[in-house]
Amino acid sequence: MADYETITTRKQGAVTLVTINRPDALNALNTTVLADLIEAFRDFDGDEGQRCAVLTGAGDKAFAAGADIKEMADKPAADFYAEDFFAGWTEHFTRATRKPWIAAVNGFALGGGCEVAMMADFIIASDRAKFGQPEIKLGVLPGMGGSQRLARAVGKAKAMDLCLTGRMMDAAEAESSGLVARVVEHDRLMDEAMSAAEAIARMAPLAAIANKEAVDAAFETTLDQGIRFERRLFQAIAATSDKAEGMKAFIEKRDPQWTGR
Repeated sequence: MADYETITTRKQGAVTLVTINRPDALNALNTTVLADLIEAFRDFDGDEGQRCAVLTGAGDKAFAAGADIKEMADKPAADFYAEDFFAGWTEHFTRATRKPWIAAVNGFALGGGCEVAMMADFIIASDRAKFGQPEIKLGVLPGMGGSQRLARAVGKAKAMDLCLTGRMMDAAEAESSGLVARVVEHDRLMDEAMSAAEAIARMAPLAAIANKEAVDAAFETTLDQGIRFERRLFQAIAATSDKAEGMKAFIEKRDPQWTGR
């Protein structure tokens, strides 16, 4: 895999592990980090041998403790607008990565860090994890979808609470609110995340993508439109070789051999 300045990548079977590697800066997100992440996820998505990814942060303190404020502090508003700042990062993670991926949140996931974690298909969190959108304390607001994804994940009241007060919520509150899929002991986080990713990687590849697309559609369509979209996806997947193999293997009581076709 490519060499990156601010992240590391490692393939473990059909799973790609991506680690934000700025522990001295609490893995803060700057332009280089986000560019590296885009390239790494593009490589992952284009590699037919890789079927699921896990994103985490180096060290024990932070997944990503927000954006690098020094990089933005003196940037003129006209430049933010002219560059459509944040758009490339948001669009890539939400649109260009079709395969499933998991955020393994090992510590602080604040501001941009929380936003990137919410771009994952689901979050597995250490019991030490902390989540928040504290941008209001800097006189601004979330810029990579934080207000929108947070409201969809935890509801209006709690999203308003977090965005307007800037407070953090711990892993237990995040799980009970629906932001986090699982909370595990800190020392077990990566084992749990990699195990989940490996389970996904063992599934039929096209079915995994279709399941991801179907669930995402629930947040972008009406119920009737979503059900119709789900039905059409099912009908399309029914034409694949993997559908025939999966059902034959079930009847024959053996493990299926997927081809991704």
